[in-house]
Amino acid sequence: MTTLALLSNPNSTGNRAFLPDIRCYCAEHPEIFHYEVEDLSQIGEALRSIAQVAPRLLVLNGGDGTVQAALTEIYHGGYFGTSVPPLAVLPNGKTNLIALDLGADSDPIGVLDQFLKIARKDMDPHIVKRELISLSEGEHGNRPVLGMFLGGAGLADTILYCREKLYPTGLPNTLCHLIAAFAAIFAMLTGIRGRLLPPRPNPVSVSLIRDGEGTRRFSFLIVTTLEKLLLNGRTGTQGPVGLKLLAIEQSGRALARGLFAALAGRLGVEPVAGVHVQQGDIIRIESDHTRVILDGETFHATRGRPIVLRATPPVHFVKLAT
Repeated sequence: MTTLALLSNPNSTGNRAFLPDIRCYCAEHPEIFHYEVEDLSQIGEALRSIAQVAPRLLVLNGGDGTVQAALTEIYHGGYFGTSVPPLAVLPNGKTNLIALDLGADSDPIGVLDQFLKIARKDMDPHIVKRELISLSEGEHGNRPVLGMFLGGAGLADTILYCREKLYPTGLPNTLCHLIAAFAAIFAMLTGIRGRLLPPRPNPVSVSLIRDGEGTRRFSFLIVTTLEKLLLNGRTGTQGPVGLKLLAIEQSGRALARGLFAALAGRLGVEPVAGVHVQQGDIIRIESDHTRVILDGETFHATRGRPIVLRATPPVHFVKLAT
């Protein structure tokens, strides 16, 4: 049995700088099986080869989009049968939300070294369970795509604004994220629009199906199975709880209340008017036309063809101490 298998996407942002060092590290540790893909379409083939060496731990080396593609293939491909190894994630993309949630927030080589040491011993103390988001377009749509963080309405528009307007400037990723966040908040609070600001989000109807929840209209939407919610929101429950929803109604006042609640550590702890932090088993997202982003990939919701989100059974991940 191989101790650790590493699946790398050389095109991920961090790998353009770190991949040579990662290759050297793997060459020095023959108990690591390293497989590189040239394109995400090759991940299925990569997983088939990795399954043959039966690793104790499978590490995904790339951004959130790489992780999403791998999770989708693992879920649908059946490469490992009923013995899917625990998964871990290196922080080598632009945002790395999944890696950060799992405690991998230092340099990739140091994180990889920690994963190897964990894989050599009893991994149980480091294992956590995370449900995945299964996204289908339409009630009975295409093959579901699996991920862990979805942004909708104004958040999706802000992510696309950052990707299309700010990343091409060559500014550092962190600075791009800060500029995009301030621009989005300014536009939502003031109602001012312009080509240098994110567009006004279309209203989104969301049906959260648990105990008969109804439909509301939001301008800011997050659905995740990660332990941490954006804006420091909390659902108040630990462990597998289905889909975690953070939604802000289409109102500047609601957005302001949500930001103040987040800064005060009250978001998800006590009720905030216009702000919803809830959990559900199935979520439907519908609009005249809106985009949502699941771990970097864009999907469209329209009237009559909603996006349907469901929680999957828990998957085992390795989490580093934080």
